[in-house]
Amino acid sequence: MSRPASEQQFVTLSLGDEVFAIPVAYVREILEFRAPFAIPEGPAFMLGLTDVRGQGVPTLDLRRKLGLAPVAPGPSTRILVLDVPLGDRVLSLGLVADRVIEVITVSTDQVEPAPDIGVPWRSDYIQGVVRREASGNSGFVVLFEMTRLLTAQDAETIRQAA
Repeated sequence: MSRPASEQQFVTLSLGDEVFAIPVAYVREILEFRAPFAIPEGPAFMLGLTDVRGQGVPTLDLRRKLGLAPVAPGPSTRILVLDVPLGDRVLSLGLVADRVIEVITVSTDQVEPAPDIGVPWRSDYIQGVVRREASGNSGFVVLFEMTRLLTAQDAETIRQAA
């Protein structure tokens, strides 16, 4: 007798034609884009600090972090405010996405292993991929492994900035 597959919910977002997903458990809120307060000498992917209810939240350009070409913010650009557990603490950060699409429920048996070739981003922070059928478009949703998206050096830089 097989065990039923467990399910997890994800917020899907787009960067151009690519669709990614972040576990709902990490998402505190989703904000309309506003330019963060710049931090001098930060890494290129760090846009600065965004005021979230009186707290300065380090905000990253997800496109630059993944090695994709940056684009100017548009009317659908959003900042996802996340609380990501890293070791013995929780790191609050904002991720800029071109668009937030929807919340999806994914069963563990739908998740395929992360591909190791043919994708423009590193596979070590990809939990897996899920096939999708939306509005007549088929493709894949890339599931982020949020605890691996940032290197220890990235996390320390962000901690210092905050």
